[in-house]
Amino acid sequence: MDLFELRRDFTLQTLNEEDVPQIPIPLFEQWLKEAIEAKALEPNAMNIATATPEGKPSSRTVLLKQVANDGLIFFSNYDSKKGKQIEQNKYCALTFVWHELERQVRIEGIVEKTSDTVSDLYFESRPEKSKLGAWASPQSEAIPNREYLENLITDFETKFSNKEIARPSNWGGYIVTPYLIEFWQGRSSRLHDRIQYSLEKNSWKIERLAP
Repeated sequence: MDLFELRRDFTLQTLNEEDVPQIPIPLFEQWLKEAIEAKALEPNAMNIATATPEGKPSSRTVLLKQVANDGLIFFSNYDSKKGKQIEQNKYCALTFVWHELERQVRIEGIVEKTSDTVSDLYFESRPEKSKLGAWASPQSEAIPNREYLENLITDFETKFSNKEIARPSNWGGYIVTPYLIEFWQGRSSRLHDRIQYSLEKNSWKIERLAP
């Protein structure tokens, strides 16, 4: 498949050093808010890349659920492939892409489990079907067919009939504490604006990167 002529010029906005704050999280929150207002498809979707201790990577898309002062929080099955890799290798990378605004954000950081309190609070806010799904799905494991999964859902619907659905112990939150955040704004002729924050001795260094 030849994709040589599949291209688009980016002209919506600019990003300059004098326009960014001294710390990155407020700018990230601003960009996320603008993506939501622009009705971007799944504005809180992020690709998370994890790796084995030997450095063999894998990636997938998950949903960001909370922005805290010290990091970004998402939720998952601790027994999943990503959960097992996180247990062995604390480093990860995130990428947000908002095509509607010709923007992306790239983050590198350290990931660890949140407190049970944070996990419980979010789990309680989930719809009932999503709670049951957390119990039923042996995430990342091979299963024989779709019917197998649907039967598991039915079993847990029966188990929790007229009962509170508690959070399973193998499901909960992760927080990514960034040490590098890059803001990318598309520009014409592929001369994109790239502003990078890197954490050095507890302070953020701001640099422009070549496109």
